[in-house]
Amino acid sequence: MDTTIDAPVHSERARGMAKVRAYLALTKPRVIELLLVTTAPVMILAHGGIPNLWLMLWTLIGGALSAGSAGAFNCYIDRDMDRVMKRTANRPLVTGAVSDREALVFAWVLGVVSVALLWVTTNWLAAVLSAAAIFFYVVVYTLILKRRTSQNIIWGGIAGCFPVLIGWAAVTESVSWSAIILFLVVFLWTPPHYWPFSMKFRKDYAAANVPMLAVVRGRAQVGLQTILYAWATVVCSLLLVPVHPMGWTYTIVALASGAWFIIESHKLYGRAIRHEEPSPMRLFHASITYLTLVFVAVGVDPLLPF
Repeated sequence: MDTTIDAPVHSERARGMAKVRAYLALTKPRVIELLLVTTAPVMILAHGGIPNLWLMLWTLIGGALSAGSAGAFNCYIDRDMDRVMKRTANRPLVTGAVSDREALVFAWVLGVVSVALLWVTTNWLAAVLSAAAIFFYVVVYTLILKRRTSQNIIWGGIAGCFPVLIGWAAVTESVSWSAIILFLVVFLWTPPHYWPFSMKFRKDYAAANVPMLAVVRGRAQVGLQTILYAWATVVCSLLLVPVHPMGWTYTIVALASGAWFIIESHKLYGRAIRHEEPSPMRLFHASITYLTLVFVAVGVDPLLPF
């Protein structure tokens, strides 16, 4: 075998795969996963059972592309901050794996394709909501709020609530009170989910001059605010029971997982006021599990006879 020919081929292939991985990293896949967890169950709830599988597939693909576009725009806009923070040192625009121009073009392409795809395969309302989600995350959160106020996560988190409305609209071509309640669940959940994370990486945000709550206020205040929002999240999730109405499966899961979420937020606050190591990532991961359980219950409940 002629290794002088094979070596350049393998090298070219490796560079191509590295480029693909870099573009994928721009979309923030872990964020996309969490957003899709809230979309599919809502579609089942809106339909009262399993909706058309092609409709679900195209909605999830369109939603993933929309979230990926917002993530890529965010990486482009925040590239100066990412070069300062240790936790973002391996992002594609920091390492040079993708150029600034490539990232910007990629973000625009994903955004346009996502909106067009949802318009063609679902309906106009889902497409418009997708465009609104990208606009809110990129303009309202990233460009306006993030570097100016410690309330950035509270209001910027609205962008992460849109998948709930998109999923509902894709099925019903409308938005009901049930969808609004679930929208508010994600809205109220976002601060107690992200504030522990920002507490963990407080030095990074301080170095980048980002006024996260953990930077401008002490740990005890962050812990207290986390408790308040955790309680509000759980109470809001229980409003769905009489409004939709929901069965025992959702009710039990919402109560049990909600109690656990609240207990973990109180533990974070307790450690903070005792000046102990707060272990914020414990609550961060617990919040993800909580939201997953609640939305899985949203999707399972309509499929059960009780």
